[in-house]
Amino acid sequence: MGVALITPFKTDETIDFDALARLVEFQIKNGTDYLVILGTTAETPTLTESEQNEITGFVVDCVAGRLPLVLGVGGNSTKAVVNKLANLNCLGIDAILSVTPYYNKPSQEGLFQHYAAIAKVSPLPIILYNVPGRTGVNMLPETTLRLANAFPSICAIKEASGNFNQIDEIIKNKPTDFLVISGDDGITFPLITLGAVGVISVIGNAFPREFSRMVRLALEGDFANALQIHHRFTELIALLFVEGNPAGVKSMLALMGYIENKLRLPLVPNTINTYEKIKFVLNQLN
Repeated sequence: MGVALITPFKTDETIDFDALARLVEFQIKNGTDYLVILGTTAETPTLTESEQNEITGFVVDCVAGRLPLVLGVGGNSTKAVVNKLANLNCLGIDAILSVTPYYNKPSQEGLFQHYAAIAKVSPLPIILYNVPGRTGVNMLPETTLRLANAFPSICAIKEASGNFNQIDEIIKNKPTDFLVISGDDGITFPLITLGAVGVISVIGNAFPREFSRMVRLALEGDFANALQIHHRFTELIALLFVEGNPAGVKSMLALMGYIENKLRLPLVPNTINTYEKIKFVLNQLN
């Protein structure tokens, strides 16, 4: 289980580095296998380049080699992503997570050429990230497989299409050492039964020990016990995303006392109705 780290903010919207340090230690001590910095859950589009660099360096220093780190480096300008990767400070970073270009909706050939350009310059292994619900474009299995076969540095995909047939086709036909990672907490268990190797998780921010145990049990073939944990969290996972990510997980972490319940516009905190539902389910879990 990897965890897509949130960015905690103070009430004045500055980054709460004390809270971030607490969250990192919480992850390290409770079973998380690796951390993802500057993903969607981190509200990265609302962070300045200077803030992104500061967060990256801070997390690298906090982790101090105790867990692998994956850094989000993506965008809808291939040239900009290539330039960023060519000048990247890789110290303490183990891999890159790069989302499909958003808004400009490239063709499948455009997606292939985009990632081909990235693969040629990236100093680190690359995890593809397919999340059509956010980007407006779906990378089809044949494009994913074409990339996996053409570039050894493209080592994995975070698949968040929610399309079981599509993800199963990738798992069925992929190179042996290419990894398929769930991008959706709610379907991680069934995807592991198909051959996925784990998840990059949102709920893991709040429940790293429990959710990583579910992943490990499923990977070990103990599906009965893994399924119990999966079912324990289905209602909470649904609430996490009902008003957008990371509003749900920030409500949860605020209720648990880890952070202020603050997001940067255009994102806003959960409505009181959803907040109270999350509070109720949390109390039941505890």
